[in-house]
Amino acid sequence: MHTRTIGNDTVGRVEVGAIGLGLMTFDQTGPQPREQLVATVRAALDAGVTLFDTADAYGPGEQLGPKAQGENESLIASILDELGVRDRVFLATKGGHVRTEGGGWDVDSRPEHLRQAVDDSLRRLGVEQIALWQHHRPDPKVGYDVVIETLVEIANSGKVRMIGLSNANPEQIRAAHAALGDKLVSVQNQFSPKFRSSRPEIDVCTELGLAFLPWSPLGGLGDAKELAEQHPAFAEVATAHGVSAQQVALAWELAQSPVVIPIPGAKRPQSIIDSAKAADLVLADDEIARLNQG
Repeated sequence: MHTRTIGNDTVGRVEVGAIGLGLMTFDQTGPQPREQLVATVRAALDAGVTLFDTADAYGPGEQLGPKAQGENESLIASILDELGVRDRVFLATKGGHVRTEGGGWDVDSRPEHLRQAVDDSLRRLGVEQIALWQHHRPDPKVGYDVVIETLVEIANSGKVRMIGLSNANPEQIRAAHAALGDKLVSVQNQFSPKFRSSRPEIDVCTELGLAFLPWSPLGGLGDAKELAEQHPAFAEVATAHGVSAQQVALAWELAQSPVVIPIPGAKRPQSIIDSAKAADLVLADDEIARLNQG
């Protein structure tokens, strides 16, 4: 697979597959057969996927409520150990999002919570240093300047190698970059055929040399009717190339900027194998222009 870069000369440059793997779907709707998930990880690595993205808030919240906190991290750590492939994976996680009763979500960016979240993720992932730790989502109860101060503290603690943001706007990205410098390496925002409002964040990341990790990058393509009615260009380009519309969406996102690394979710081997093929799908300029229009 073609690769893209996370990091810089200060914290080190890591080459990862141009397509990553979002791990939220591994257990978000409830436990999946373990052998299926193990096969999915193996298939991802065999296809050249090396960036794996989890979060401390991922887990089957409808079943466990707040006890879901950390379940996904523990699950992926156990699978990586079972396969003996930790040295092949660049493992990213996030903190600052919490689960509530009934499968709900809340945010908590208090400095004490973020510091504890890092320690808890270190323990659950079984690592001495987290490769990429990301602030999950702004908290309206905590000023972003306070969040940035905490991120600087975390970056200087040695507990994380690189810092990332998630669900941040251009002003927040620039403010964090001014404070963190080269220790800030990435931004993870939603971007897909259906959700395109993060285009300004892609531009800022391109300017600053930060990786942009689109989450939910296949939004709008899961339902055949929605695909045909709202995103017909993706269906038409897919037919012309003899590939899935999902591959076209990921290839289109890769074409937005050399800093883009989509992280589609998958919980079955065939899903990540299909997504990984997007790294080798070359779209013509006129096709990209059509897809840019919707």
